[in-house]
Amino acid sequence: MTSSPTLSAALADAASFALIARDGRTVEVLTGDVIDVAVLADIPLTDAAGTPREVLALVPYRQVQERGFECHDDAAPLRCLVVDGHVAVPLETAMAELPTEPIALRDAGFDIDDAGYAEIVRRVISDEIGRGEGANFVIRRDYRAAVDADARTAALTWFRALLEHERGAYWTFAVVTADHVAVGASPEAHVSAQGGVVTMNPISGTFRHPAGGATAETLGEFLRSTKETEELFMVVDEELKMMSAVCSDGGRITGPHLKEMSRLTHTEYMLRGRSTLDPRDILRETMFAPTVTGSPMQNACTVIRRHERTPRGYYSGVAALFTPVAEAGDAAAPTHDLDAPILIRTAYLEGGRLSVPVGATLVRHSDPAGEVGETHGKAAGVLGAIGAIEREAALEVSADADADPDAPAPAHPALAADPEIATLLASRNTRLAPFWMNPQDPEPGGPFEGRSALVVDAEDRFTTMLAHQLRHLGLSVRIALWSEVTDDDVLSAELLVAGPGPGDPRAERSIRMRRMREIVAHRRASGRPLLAVCLSHQILADSLGIPLVPLDRPHQGLQKTVDVFGMPASIGFYNTFTARVAPGTEAIGDVQIAADPRSGDVFALRGAGCASIQGHLESILSRDGMTTLQRLVQHALAPVGA
Repeated sequence: MTSSPTLSAALADAASFALIARDGRTVEVLTGDVIDVAVLADIPLTDAAGTPREVLALVPYRQVQERGFECHDDAAPLRCLVVDGHVAVPLETAMAELPTEPIALRDAGFDIDDAGYAEIVRRVISDEIGRGEGANFVIRRDYRAAVDADARTAALTWFRALLEHERGAYWTFAVVTADHVAVGASPEAHVSAQGGVVTMNPISGTFRHPAGGATAETLGEFLRSTKETEELFMVVDEELKMMSAVCSDGGRITGPHLKEMSRLTHTEYMLRGRSTLDPRDILRETMFAPTVTGSPMQNACTVIRRHERTPRGYYSGVAALFTPVAEAGDAAAPTHDLDAPILIRTAYLEGGRLSVPVGATLVRHSDPAGEVGETHGKAAGVLGAIGAIEREAALEVSADADADPDAPAPAHPALAADPEIATLLASRNTRLAPFWMNPQDPEPGGPFEGRSALVVDAEDRFTTMLAHQLRHLGLSVRIALWSEVTDDDVLSAELLVAGPGPGDPRAERSIRMRRMREIVAHRRASGRPLLAVCLSHQILADSLGIPLVPLDRPHQGLQKTVDVFGMPASIGFYNTFTARVAPGTEAIGDVQIAADPRSGDVFALRGAGCASIQGHLESILSRDGMTTLQRLVQHALAPVGA
């Protein structure tokens, strides 16, 4: 009879190692040598002979520079544990071996006090969201303390404490290398790829359990919150942009579900699609989760750099486990599966200093005091579990259908099973676009079969979703960044789609705005088919002499039913500025106008060879997005005079 492996045996003589608990039954022990590399493509998935090998990579936030995004660069290494030993230790065995003596902290507290953080929240809402720089942004602060204990002992102690006191984590883990420790209980899988199926798991909305635990009544109040609902929809939109970039079928939404943890409950969706990309490329195209950065992604990184005082280190990066595929099969198929949780709810120890970074998602409805409280709640989840602050008893949740039927009944039923909660969750989907909820034909065809389009990306990857929808209408689509589009491209494209982007369309000093104005003007002057979306719609309106004005309240993640040339359409809006005409105006010259009858805010334009829309027809909030998109494309492509 073979004895079960032990933790001490697995860690014997291991200078660097990782412990991962993700199946509820075992602790995986990974040992090997550490290699630091410069970019994701350098992650060493094969040895010198070309044989696939397992690698665990800690990917810092600074890797967003690979996508050309801004950050405070702290030189945090892209650290790879090249695995030469991987054993599974029974959870009970590991728990019995792990140390339990509490680790003392000194000089503990947040690096930014509550008043200072609340002021940052106010500035981001007014100066960034209020000026059209994006829909939502995540700004962090750090809980810090001094630690005198041995780093390895601290890591093992905290890992055990998280296993015992935190529940609902996707991964509970400890990664120990010569000069750095990371220990966490991440609730969120950022991206996984297994057997060619890519999965993303956007989680947003944070319900802090009241004293005595959550109830259906208190949770129901949270689920009815407009802010929390829109926050989740916005991050789903942002992750669908990523899915549309890496998956041939764009990504299908399922959910929403509850993610119940010891002190917090979140709401989540699952997105799935198929891809043949190298998993390192999938990871690059999905850096990083909007739930910990914001949207649109590129501008979110710029806003983070403006408002966060220090570099992020590994916070909001990922721990990426690349596992060789047992049977490669098709030579073109990826050689590795990928499992990559987000590095949140994680404690870092370096040079005797503990850091627990936490952030809040700031949207147009955010209340500064509420966001301060959210950071306290998130920090308490980690700090309470590891015994750094007073620990509250965690309520147990009922087992799911796959659990042991002979296990004793838990003390507290899962709230997701409550009929009222289930109804509240399901009701959210009545607002969403069926296109993204239903299975999609891998060979879509469509009414514009044989036609082609060039989509100009103005630094908002909503263009990837828009391109995916255009392909489902039959068009062959290419996406090009605004700075890479030539004048020949502008004039030669069969259909030019000028896309959305962040910022003030009136900004004269912005090189991006100047180039987008040139693109729209040259295309319009050529008389060739043009479709303009959001920012580009505003630029088209401005070229017609229609004034552009800031909205009193930004429409970031707002769903509205509007009249688009005689047909009502439920559309998602992400705009801070609007073109505005005198109420009742129906045309300027030969260009028709669809506008709000009371405010004069322009929703859509159409003229000879051109059409435009203020909303995002590609958004999950656009229930009538595909129908409206088809109508506008049909108009733009129609022969002039038809």
